[in-house]
Amino acid sequence: MRESALVLFSGGQDSSTCLAWALERFDHVETVGFDYGQRHAVELTCREPVRQAVAGIGGWRGELGPDHMIDLGGALAEIGGTAMTHDIEIEMTEQGLPNTFVPGRNLLFLTYAAAIAYRRGLRHIVGGMCETDFSGYPDCRDDTIKAMQVALNLGMDRRFVLHTPLMWIDKADTWALAERLGGSKLVATIVEETHTCYRGDHTTRHEWGYGCNTCPSCELRANGYRKWRKDA
Repeated sequence: MRESALVLFSGGQDSSTCLAWALERFDHVETVGFDYGQRHAVELTCREPVRQAVAGIGGWRGELGPDHMIDLGGALAEIGGTAMTHDIEIEMTEQGLPNTFVPGRNLLFLTYAAAIAYRRGLRHIVGGMCETDFSGYPDCRDDTIKAMQVALNLGMDRRFVLHTPLMWIDKADTWALAERLGGSKLVATIVEETHTCYRGDHTTRHEWGYGCNTCPSCELRANGYRKWRKDA
């Protein structure tokens, strides 16, 4: 039986590594992205070049299928109050979370992804959530993903399997995983083509890729790259 998967794909480092991970394991892999009024909307223009570059590395078990883009119509931005959707300074909140946290974002993403998977006959759903080396977002935690898998399976009467291959590894290990999966070609693709910076800076080039080098996402990516190179 052919195994098919749907990857939550933003065009960033983590989702690109997850795409390679899925192509290595499943026979057919599709992707889904979300336009939710994000401040770093440049990631949306990076998605297709990254998709094609990862697929073009070759040697994968799976074939790359269609991409699905969901326009959330700015609903998350209308709720307001986050530096991910508004041009406000990134800082920590009284709750101990960075104000880049968008409440409910991953819950919505997984719900839409499952609805697509339902229609497309895809059983496996792959996301780049991680609680080892992250910004503290509660919807990235393993317990959240497990709870969502139960809810989606009950609510849609399916047996989806939610995979989070980065859940228990840090950013240095994520770089190492990319190298193991796709060698220097995948690492180069992540450095040159992907976008992760919350501020949307895709013009300033660093050894680890493009970004402002000061937002939480850039700091995690940069520190992980340096640790990976040091330990390599």
